[in-house]
Amino acid sequence: MFIDETGASTKMARLYGRCARGQRLRVGIPHGHWKTTTFVAGLRLSGFTAPMVLDGPMTGPWFAAYVEQILVPTLPAE
Repeated sequence: MFIDETGASTKMARLYGRCARGQRLRVGIPHGHWKTTTFVAGLRLSGFTAPMVLDGPMTGPWFAAYVEQILVPTLPAE
């Protein structure tokens, strides 16, 4: 089993854009309400298992809680 983590942030904004020559490009971007969302899941040959979404970045205590409370119960007993 592999454990994979990915995330998205609302503070990402374009650095470049297009507009008519001689015109100024004005684009609204999120400002001041920056958030990070993290998705972590186990990956098996049969597909995803034990998915979890966090409202914030992954930290050591969050990872320990994920393994203990979500991932371990999905593992087969030997």
